[in-house]
Amino acid sequence: MAATVEAEHVAAEGGGGCCKGGRGTGRKKPDYLATVDVDPSSPNYSKIIHRLPVPYLDDELHHSGWNSCSSCHGDASADRRFLVLPSLVSGRIYVIDTKGNPKAPSLHKVVEPEDIIQKTGLAYPHTSHCLASGDIMVSCLGDKDGNAEGNGFLLLDSNFNVKGRWEKPGHSPLFGYDFWYQPRHKTMISSSWGAPAAFTQGFNPQHVSDGLYGRHLYVYSWPDGELKQTMDLGNTGLIPLEIRFLHNPARDIGYVGCALSSTMVRFFKTPDGSWNHEVAVTVQPLKVKNWILPEMPGLITDFLISLDDRYLYFANWLHGDLRQYNIENPQKPVLTGQGNRLRGGPQMIQLSLDGKRLYVTNSLFSPWDHQFYPELIEKGSHMLQIDVDTENGGLKINPNFFVDFAFEPEGPSLAHEMRYPGGDCTSDIWI
Repeated sequence: MAATVEAEHVAAEGGGGCCKGGRGTGRKKPDYLATVDVDPSSPNYSKIIHRLPVPYLDDELHHSGWNSCSSCHGDASADRRFLVLPSLVSGRIYVIDTKGNPKAPSLHKVVEPEDIIQKTGLAYPHTSHCLASGDIMVSCLGDKDGNAEGNGFLLLDSNFNVKGRWEKPGHSPLFGYDFWYQPRHKTMISSSWGAPAAFTQGFNPQHVSDGLYGRHLYVYSWPDGELKQTMDLGNTGLIPLEIRFLHNPARDIGYVGCALSSTMVRFFKTPDGSWNHEVAVTVQPLKVKNWILPEMPGLITDFLISLDDRYLYFANWLHGDLRQYNIENPQKPVLTGQGNRLRGGPQMIQLSLDGKRLYVTNSLFSPWDHQFYPELIEKGSHMLQIDVDTENGGLKINPNFFVDFAFEPEGPSLAHEMRYPGGDCTSDIWI
């Protein structure tokens, strides 16, 4: 089980999130979308006020995105109404209506994996972003058999019908995971986790040596879908996961968090129009005994950038800490805040639009949760709020906000990604 949790970006009544309710726990229960009240003046503050179970089992709800965001600027018909929830393992994509009743979202449509596979050959959907055209683009990590060679980018139309692949034939990456586009620079860059056949079984270091995990970034022409450049990050960029450009659409700089190397890598455009990269932050590994490796990496699994492009935040899932860096000089990030170890290790993070509230959950992916934090499977995960000092830097846990998924009606659940109904720091791309 894992969970995704949404929260309002203003002091409002509530938000929503997805929770994995059955897969990986031994219980045959569906995953669900949880709505959490984040209004400090509400009697239901810090409580789950609604749960929307999906109709199938063994989905592994993971990441999510909106049908419309700032990339649709100028389109009067665009409405941030539907939350797109890809199921990483089953391949289904759920579409959730959050406008009919914001406190109780409802299921609008299910895009079945058979339809996706038949028309595109794609499976294991992960990241979704809305496009200025009204279409929705979803990265898919492999084919139906879990081979990385079958990965690519799925296009859904504005009614969530399968249109086909986004990238040109023969221009699929070696591995898939996250992506971000910067329209003014006519560029999209994607990252690379690994072969689903490998990572769905838990983490085996031998699979890294066997070439089943990625270490590359893929640079595409936008919106044409032509693969222009492949950047090999080497041993300092193993398993690059979340990727973000700076929010300022004029900037040609971004970062990617490399999990196994525990580095934040900065990528940037060069004078000749190509792209290059360099390590911006390194988290030193810890020497350990009786573990799968002689040294334990921090395992940077998620990061985000504040809307003013001033601060970068990332989570070290295995070391158990959360960090804040000032990136006003993008080449030299400065550590300005660091959170203490959290139960299970901080994993997904989401920041309010004003940059003052950082929400944290601690489930990564149920097979990896079971391997590295078995207590999460037994007791469930949680959601915390971190108060952010936006003037001087600094992080402080809000003692009044704590959502414990240990006592859910169908048993302990795992909380994963969070979304704000009004937009957040990882869903909107500016043009």
